[in-house]
Amino acid sequence: MSVPNIPSKINSYNVYNDAERLIGVGDEVTLPDFEAMAETISGAGILGELDDPTVGHFSNMEMEIPFRVLDREATDMLDMTKAVRLTLRAAQQALTVEGDTEFRSMRVVVRGKSATLAMGSVQNANPMESSVTLNVSYILIEVDGTTLVELDKINPTFKVNGVDLLQKVREMT
Repeated sequence: MSVPNIPSKINSYNVYNDAERLIGVGDEVTLPDFEAMAETISGAGILGELDDPTVGHFSNMEMEIPFRVLDREATDMLDMTKAVRLTLRAAQQALTVEGDTEFRSMRVVVRGKSATLAMGSVQNANPMESSVTLNVSYILIEVDGTTLVELDKINPTFKVNGVDLLQKVREMT
């Protein structure tokens, strides 16, 4: 049995918009939360109440993209007639059991439409702290080329660790 590496941190990352690097992105991008939509069930055979998640259905997912200053990369995302397509590429750093450092690739692909453009503020010798918030309709998370999670709300697909959890549902409908 092999001992897994100990994940440590993101060593470095970049954000790309349709294959073009976004130069003005701020220090940190927070990925969206997966909050399952559920119904509370109760009745015979159930002690009390139980929230039962609907497989593949999630509440609205938002992702904020920070910018140091308000520029074209931010305002281009405001065109609500087109989906924003972003790719985050990162190098994850990990420690081996021998104490060596290794790296593995991480890729996050996101599609969505803009919900908010926060203009930020203007002050001498300071960043504006502008941001764009996206309503996410698609997200793919890969580590070393292996799919961990893929959710496509428009083309009903929900995969976890490469397993399509909605395949049977699509075959029935």
